[in-house]
Amino acid sequence: MSGCVTPALVMLMVPLLALVLLSPISWSYEVLSPGCHLYPFNVTIRSDRKGTCRGTHVVYACVGYCESSAFPSRYSVLLASNFTHNITSTSRCCTISKDARVKVRLDCPRGRHHDEVEISTAQACRCDMCRKSRY
Repeated sequence: MSGCVTPALVMLMVPLLALVLLSPISWSYEVLSPGCHLYPFNVTIRSDRKGTCRGTHVVYACVGYCESSAFPSRYSVLLASNFTHNITSTSRCCTISKDARVKVRLDCPRGRHHDEVEISTAQACRCDMCRKSRY
């Protein structure tokens, strides 16, 4: 077999080469990994509806997913529920495990006073039992 390139080989290589050249140079670790992560976003605080004094700050939220499951209830659960609770589920939600307070400086026009407002931001996240009071 000789080392020449056939038209059929070129047709196979073009899509592969295009895929390599058009793919992003680097991927964010958080995009590729499943689970519960910190996610940054900008928040704007205004002193009133007109936005007379305002300030922005990057804060973090917990986003992502956690494993949950459902399975047939044990016989003891069926008896206790008079056979109405036939499925038992365990749910875990992505939630804040550590938070912090940050100060946001509100700048006002024409050099007027500068206010500071404290807001909360997530510092760490984890999968934990879902609780109605959190959401």
